[in-house]
Order: sequence, then C-alpha cells, then structure tokens
Amino acid sequence: MITEDNQKIIDSLIEQGKSFAIWRIPGEDAVHFRMQSSGSPCLIYNIEDLNKRSGFVIAPFRVCKEHPIVLIQPDCFSLPEFTEEKAYIRKKKEFLPEEIQNSSEQNEKERYAQCFSIFSQTLHKGDLDKLVLSRNRTIDKKDEFSPGAMYYAAVKRYIRSYIYLCHTPATGTWIGSTPEILLAGHNGQWQTVALAGTQPIQNEEIPQKWDDKNWREQQLVAFYIRHQLASLNIRPHENGPYAIRAGEVSHLKSDFNFSLPDSNKLGNVLALLHPTPAVCGLPKKEAYQFILKNEGYDRSYYSGFIGWLEPQGRTDLYVNLRCMHIEEKALTLYAGGGLLASSALEDEWQETQDKMQTMQRLLK
Repeated sequence: MITEDNQKIIDSLIEQGKSFAIWRIPGEDAVHFRMQSSGSPCLIYNIEDLNKRSGFVIAPFRVCKEHPIVLIQPDCFSLPEFTEEKAYIRKKKEFLPEEIQNSSEQNEKERYAQCFSIFSQTLHKGDLDKLVLSRNRTIDKKDEFSPGAMYYAAVKRYIRSYIYLCHTPATGTWIGSTPEILLAGHNGQWQTVALAGTQPIQNEEIPQKWDDKNWREQQLVAFYIRHQLASLNIRPHENGPYAIRAGEVSHLKSDFNFSLPDSNKLGNVLALLHPTPAVCGLPKKEAYQFILKNEGYDRSYYSGFIGWLEPQGRTDLYVNLRCMHIEEKALTLYAGGGLLASSALEDEWQETQDKMQTMQRLLK
C-alpha cells in the first residue's frame, strides 16, 4: 500500500518527466506501479495495433496525431527512492492565469445549454437514439497542490473505483477514479460492463427507484455490448442490471462474462467496444461524428480508456471517467452524461456537476 511518505516520490517523477503509472483495482488493497525508465513509450494510432502488446495503456476518446494511444513498456516495477533531479522542460502550452480566471460557472452553464439544445434537437428528430454530452472545467492550481497526495486521498475515499495516476511526456499527467470496466480478464475469462443511468447519492444510500429514462439509457448500452460481442461469435453470461455506487453518484450496471478464443487479439475486441454508448451514443458511428462536430471542445484522454494490458496474464482496462488533467498552472476536470429525447437540461447539468465532485472534493 502506498503511504503518505511516497507522495513526494510521485511528485518528483512527474517533475522529472518520467513515464509511469500507479493504480489500485476496486476491492483490492494492493497498489501497482510501473515505470519505463529508459526510452520512450510506444505511440500507437490504431486500436487494433494493441494486439499481442503488453504494458500500461492510456488511450484517448479520438485517436489522432495530437492524442495517440500511449503504451508504457515498463522496466521498473516498484517506486524508486526519492531523488531531487532537475525537472524537465515542458513543451506543451500551459494555461495562463487570466484564462483560468475567466472560466465561471455561469459561462460554463451557458455553453453547456447551447450544446444541449443542439444535441436535444437531433434526438427529438429521431436521427439518433442516444448522445453523450460532456464538458470540462479548468481551475487554478494552487502552489501547494500535490498529485501524489491527491492520488493517496482518492485511494482512501473511493474504495469501489479504479484509481490511477499516469504521466507520460506525450499525455501529461492524468488522475481519475472510474467505475467502468472496458475489458478485464485473467486465465481466459473476460469481462466488460454496461454502465449507464445516473442518480446522486443521498444520505449515503444507493437509490432503489430508477425512472424510465435511466433504465432505457442503460439498456441501450447493454444492447450494444451484446451486439458487438455477438459479431465475434461470443455469447456472454449476463448479470444485472443492478444499482452500484461510484464516487458521489450511483449507476445501473450489467456484467458480461465470456471466454475468448484468442487473447492475442485484444486490440480487435477493444476496437469493437470503444467508444461504448456510455461515453458516445447510438448508432455509434453517427453519434461519434456528431460529438466531434458539435460538442465544442477536445475531450483528449477523457472518455478514452486506461489500464494494464497483458494478453497472457491479467488485463484491467477501464473507461477514463471522473478524471482530471494536471498541468503546471491549471487543473482540468471532465464529466458527461447520456442524453435521450426525454432528457431535461437542469437534470443533465446537475449530473455533470455531481460527477465533477468526484475529483473536486479531493482538492479541499
């Protein structure tokens, strides 16, 4: 288990520009650490090219030149000793203080409402069944902010979520607390999930009643996963849906368990699953293109996937939700929600507010 004394080691590795990841799997006490101390991580531009690969993966929502899939191929498997090496020179553009200060909640809500109107009109026309509308919020980073301390706080607070912190020169620093498995497996047995529908946690209780909108949203995701797996002649065992807690909110979840004839082709499976309707929409291709055209900002690595990939060992890949991008002067939080024709603006806005609290509560 990582201790608070390790925080300055993590912070130092970021300052040195090392490529590393540290993570904790839900329900486990062990914290895993992997670092590539020599050479550069592998940059990949097609998900299928992850076939036969092993390492720690951070993949974006949209794979492109600016945001490649990054594969850390580690040669260090435990936290090193603390050393005060000179920090590397960052090449990425950083936010200026005045840009950060101009981001108010009122401005954010106005931009969100404009996008919501565009998304909602398309859904009401019946052109698409579901769309996911997301947004980000950039806040000033205090001088005393410690990524290592925030990671440690997340591990303690969110025991039911996948907690990670990852840094590479290509991606910068990301931290998150995500409940959604994209693909996990060990000894030939594999799992994915349909996770959708959202309600806030009230009085520390998981809601027992769910409206039609949330049920339909979850069933659309479940249908998509069944269809995609069937295209590989996979008939999974399904369990759910049932309500779970994920940070400050609750979701409806279905588990899909199955066997794979060839674990060396995990890239093909990932390409079929990502992006799921939980972060994109349905039909997938049309929803994906609509989001890229109309959402109004670059999701970067938010709603991509992240985790350890090892075809012949244990794989744990999660959708990158409830996450934050850590830059030198700024912190950018991300959140989104699934829209149907029946969605209401105030409800959806509040859902994104609740989801952002997963990371923002750790800053207090």
